[in-house]
Amino acid sequence: MPVSKAQQKAVHKYVKNNYDRMELTMPKGKKDAIKAHATERGESVNGFVNRAIDEAVERDNATEDNNQQEGEEPTNA
Repeated sequence: MPVSKAQQKAVHKYVKNNYDRMELTMPKGKKDAIKAHATERGESVNGFVNRAIDEAVERDNATEDNNQQEGEEPTNA
């Protein structure tokens, strides 16, 4: 069933109010590799990218916490 203009407008408004968007630039060919990787795992590209970012931030924060416990200076990359 086709989506009405009103439904499209409502979805666009919801997305605009509830999500941030950002553009990502990468070398040619990498997009296809990321899409294939996500598809193999049953994820959307958006879902995969968000999960990868969340895991990297969590890992980086854990490393910083460990460094601070050992008395090392935090790294600011």
